[in-house]
Amino acid sequence: MFEQTFRNIDDILYKDSGADSELDYIGQTSWVLFLRYLDELERDKADEAELKGEEYAYILDEQYRWPNWAMPKGEDGKLDHHIALTGPDLVQFVDGKLFPYLAGFKQKADNAQTIEYKIGEIFSELKNKIQSGYNLREILEYADELPFRSTKDKHELSHLYETKIKNMGNAGRNGGQYYTPRPLIRAMIQVIDPQMGEKVYDGAAGSCGFLCEAYGYMYERMDKTTDNLKTLQKDTFYGKEKKNLAYVIGIMNMILHGIEAPNIIHINTLGENIRDIQEKNRYHVILANPPFGGKERKEVQQNFDIKTGETAFLFMQHFIKSLKTGGRAAIVIKNTVLSNTDNASVALRKLILESCNLHTILDMPSGTFLGAGVKTVTLFFTKGEPTKKIWYYQLDPGRNMGKTNPLNDKDMEEFVKLQKDVTLSLSKGETEKSWTLRVSEVLEDTFDLSVKNPNTRKEAPLRAPSEILAEMEALDTETNAILESIKELI
Repeated sequence: MFEQTFRNIDDILYKDSGADSELDYIGQTSWVLFLRYLDELERDKADEAELKGEEYAYILDEQYRWPNWAMPKGEDGKLDHHIALTGPDLVQFVDGKLFPYLAGFKQKADNAQTIEYKIGEIFSELKNKIQSGYNLREILEYADELPFRSTKDKHELSHLYETKIKNMGNAGRNGGQYYTPRPLIRAMIQVIDPQMGEKVYDGAAGSCGFLCEAYGYMYERMDKTTDNLKTLQKDTFYGKEKKNLAYVIGIMNMILHGIEAPNIIHINTLGENIRDIQEKNRYHVILANPPFGGKERKEVQQNFDIKTGETAFLFMQHFIKSLKTGGRAAIVIKNTVLSNTDNASVALRKLILESCNLHTILDMPSGTFLGAGVKTVTLFFTKGEPTKKIWYYQLDPGRNMGKTNPLNDKDMEEFVKLQKDVTLSLSKGETEKSWTLRVSEVLEDTFDLSVKNPNTRKEAPLRAPSEILAEMEALDTETNAILESIKELI
């Protein structure tokens, strides 16, 4: 039912002249879903208050609540077509009244960590692009059918929403920005193993895939006490995101995964001077996939000790500075960070090796990031002690990666197992796909950490044509000699 409803909404958006891409589809679906979710949340809280003999103070004024503007129903429980807005009247209300009213919550909210602030932030950033009020009416009716109350319902909705994010990422130009393959994220989290009481951070949050998966990982393993649930909801997951649409998608994704008021800030992370980051701003765990190939202006570069226009390299400095001593990080980054010879790249490798224990480098195959066309590595490090040796693992799933053969959890199993064995010193972790590099063997002028598998079988070099001709002549001579000796015997 859920899947068909999402398909129906997409079909309507496809027909509407205001939404013309996967990005638009998920943006428009997101604001409708958010208001549908908010209505369920308000009803749940009102029911809880009633059970306690208290009165619930609704966040939204009467006329802006879902049952009043989106789905006014008669006594039979069906849409009352006499009072329900549709056509131009519906679009006029949404654009002229609803969105401005909701955007105003940003100024009214006590602080950024409240659901009120998130309402204001979302509706300040998004615009309604659905131009036909008749199409919008149909979408509202479909959204009204979606149940949000049970954990099972939310789980299925979050799964479908993830699929939409994946489709948006695969649609083209924004693959790397919006969608990191979930099997890779899950493997990173298994290695890092975040614990209750630790703060988990992603400064390039995108669709919040890392934070959603970390939430699921920690929720499954924790004692389900009231204090733990409250800690997980309010004091565990933190993120920052610069792009408007990604911010809204990330908020919605976290809400569907079970986090009511996500600690996601809409800001350019790189606009913060890393020299101003203090202990209170630091985290125990950092999981991230910063944007590939972006360029930052000169004034932004002044916020960093190693100045470069490469966005991912600036993010690496931010992450190192934002990590507590003893904190653990897993960062997906372009593989050129290991080998580029420009001053910034060399300086960054030196910084990582001297300030962190870069214990593991996971080399990912081409095609891991659909549509992005870049080779990546994942760096696993602990802050506070220099690197002495690095364990490399070269992932080879034995097939070409692509839309029909995406990365899966089974592909990651050997890496996770071997990595744990190496960490626990149960084995050397030396296989055809893995090896260890001692930092004492690395040249200090380049700090080159390129992926060079010493276990790869070297093909014999091709011989020169003259060598081949000489061998043929020698074989001819040898053959003739044998024939002559046979003749003599006869």
